[in-house]
Amino acid sequence: MKSLTQSLVSFLKKEDGPTAVEYAVMLALIIVVCIAAVTTLGSNANSTFSFVGSAIKPTSGS
Repeated sequence: MKSLTQSLVSFLKKEDGPTAVEYAVMLALIIVVCIAAVTTLGSNANSTFSFVGSAIKPTSGS
């Protein structure tokens, strides 16, 4: 039990752990920003295409 506690304490004291967590947090924030940008651009493009599509009158079938 003591060796498990010592290994846990040494793991928490290492510098590699916090840097990996920092990279994971940065990656998560980048993914959130990308998803928000794609969602916004997608809805804007959808509304633009809908407006253009409704403004164009279909040609006669003759």
